[in-house]
Amino acid sequence: MAKGRKEKLSVAREIDGLEEKLASCRQNLEDVDFKMRKLELTVEGRKSLEKEKNSLNSRVSNYERELKSLRHENRKNMMISVSLFLLIALVYVCWTM
Repeated sequence: MAKGRKEKLSVAREIDGLEEKLASCRQNLEDVDFKMRKLELTVEGRKSLEKEKNSLNSRVSNYERELKSLRHENRKNMMISVSLFLLIALVYVCWTM
């Protein structure tokens, strides 16, 4: 992960961007599958599409793995925020009593 670029974005924005990339990649994968099924291809054309399909599959896998990691980080940040809010609420209630 390129930390320099990602430090400027929130986790939620990173997730949104990654979901868009993943959707685009899956659409491209569907297009390649359609071409492989419907078009009559030469051996070289089929090999080229299979190579592209493998590349897209590996990208999808990487995006899904990174998305899982970002969602875990987002859950962790949310739990920290909730804990901090509850601590502040507890201190407020104790202070005003």
